[in-house]
Amino acid sequence: MTPPSSDPTTSHQVGWTPIGEEAERAARILHPEGNNMPRPDHRRVLTVANQKGGVGKTTSAVNLAAALAVHGLRTLVIDLDPQGNASTALNVDHRSGTPSVYEVLLGEVSLAEAAAVSEQSPNLFCVPATIDLAGAEIELVSMTSRESRLKEALSAEAFDQLGVDYVFIDCPPSLGLLTVNAMVAAQEVLIPIQCEYYALEGLGQLLSNIDLVQKHLNPTLAVSTILLTMYDGRTKLADQVTQEVRNHFGEVVLKTVIPRSVKVSEAPGYGQTVLAYDPGSRGAMSYMDAAREVAERGTKRGTP
Repeated sequence: MTPPSSDPTTSHQVGWTPIGEEAERAARILHPEGNNMPRPDHRRVLTVANQKGGVGKTTSAVNLAAALAVHGLRTLVIDLDPQGNASTALNVDHRSGTPSVYEVLLGEVSLAEAAAVSEQSPNLFCVPATIDLAGAEIELVSMTSRESRLKEALSAEAFDQLGVDYVFIDCPPSLGLLTVNAMVAAQEVLIPIQCEYYALEGLGQLLSNIDLVQKHLNPTLAVSTILLTMYDGRTKLADQVTQEVRNHFGEVVLKTVIPRSVKVSEAPGYGQTVLAYDPGSRGAMSYMDAAREVAERGTKRGTP
């Protein structure tokens, strides 16, 4: 019988386990030990938009926000989707009657009054969406400055009260007045694109709307970030979609790709982001890498 090797490298390999490695990754994510992400040159307000449902808008908004918050940046998520999924993922109360983005749009409460701190990080805030927001689109039609209601509420003074570095506005899967409000209120658009056959269908319409908002309502608006989501490395199709998007949009596309992940899908059911639910998972690591890219871009250029 061959005696056990005394080589330290071999001994380390013998002691290695997948669970141990995942625990080590989770510890690195939850306790970065001073490895904070860089603070942006200016406060960044990003609208997360795509009228196609199920592409990972809300998932990306809350997980990017959580990743930035864990690494020392004060981050606000504004849930502008009447379904309230971002509020659910951040475990913020969004029952009817709760101060929410609906009252903010109507000017009844301030941004600071509606913002709640997520229990997942003291740096992570959320303005929830209640079911009342479902009727807001109809109510906005008859209001003055209907496209700018959110922008008026998101003043520099309002942001200063919260002291936030990043703001993510999670849009509904439509190109209605709520989404237009989000685009008028932001400087940047972040578009999640699913690595599937229909991913690019309707994207032209979204880009046309962004162009219209830029020309008539918000000249500073630009598509600054595209994030590829639900990537399945087992399929040739995912690689084709990824390559096509990179060829067309170039440097705007993040290098990090978010894989299909059961953990990412399960997390909202527990009122958590994937970083809180399973910080050592592939999904959590991917969103952490994507957030780092977003943060590094914020220091390399001025206004987008």
